[in-house]
Amino acid sequence: MTYRIALNFEDGATRFIDCNDGEKVLDAAYRNKINLPMDCSDGVCGTCKCHCEQGGYDLGDEYIEDALTEDEAEQGFVLTCQMVVSSDCVISVPVAASACKLAPATMEAELVAAERLSENRVRLSVKATQGALPTFLPGQYVNLSIPGLDGVHRSYSFSSLPGAEVATFLIRNVDGGAMGSYLERARPGDRMTLHGPLGSFYLREPKRPILMIAGGTGVAPMLSMLEVLAEQDMGGQSVHLIYGAHDQADLVEIERLDALKTRIPGLTVVSTCSGADNAHPVKGRVTDHIGADRLNGGDVDVYLCGPPEMVESVRGAVGDVANLYFEKFIPAQPEELAA
Repeated sequence: MTYRIALNFEDGATRFIDCNDGEKVLDAAYRNKINLPMDCSDGVCGTCKCHCEQGGYDLGDEYIEDALTEDEAEQGFVLTCQMVVSSDCVISVPVAASACKLAPATMEAELVAAERLSENRVRLSVKATQGALPTFLPGQYVNLSIPGLDGVHRSYSFSSLPGAEVATFLIRNVDGGAMGSYLERARPGDRMTLHGPLGSFYLREPKRPILMIAGGTGVAPMLSMLEVLAEQDMGGQSVHLIYGAHDQADLVEIERLDALKTRIPGLTVVSTCSGADNAHPVKGRVTDHIGADRLNGGDVDVYLCGPPEMVESVRGAVGDVANLYFEKFIPAQPEELAA
């Protein structure tokens, strides 16, 4: 039996390795040509200390207190030189990938379709030119090269299910921008390079109610997360999504969200428009629709993605919660937009 281990590094890079039954994570990483931090490899120095975000494992009793305290172990910290997993796991590694002698992960892909969902929203679909697309954690992103512009790329979160043959991304179409200009001439078969996956914004194991708050194309990673939740046992936990845009036309993928509601027990969705002249029945900013009941007295996991101003506004509105995971969509700088 083998298990899939996601190693999420301090710089946001993620690498996936296979770990055999009974094999220690440090040994599995080395076998997969990843040099995780280590010194003694005997549970004495603590150099290989990481944090297990999710998954089952055993640390045995051969390490010493100076290497890993009882409090640290209770908080999910692990020594990879002693860690034997019993399920798939996600492990946060407190160093950059480059420190572990990892080269950037790149993959060649080709455009399947560029579908205009509204004047300002495009769904981009790509597939690998050879083999499979990169494995990623739901919520993560890649840097996507722009055909015809050497060295120019943009960052987009996956909106598709990990492991799907075709990956999808939601793009905010910026007039005069590098990607916006490309989309005017995009054709199926165009070659692109994917660099990643990247990011520490990803779905954790559902242990309490989940509140997702998305602004604009920030709904993309939420869609990927929801696709994964649709295939999991939620253990009775509820999921609520607040999805906002300025204009009603830019509230895209609503039919997909409706379909997900039939697949995820306890999923509720509120979409809202902040623009003054919208016919959308629900109006206001996303912060107008959070509600104390959705915060569950702070015992809630909040996933937040959107423009920086919205993210900061929501962070102030939710206060102290059990877990707050967020990612800001920062647009390219003006000089980059002209590229």
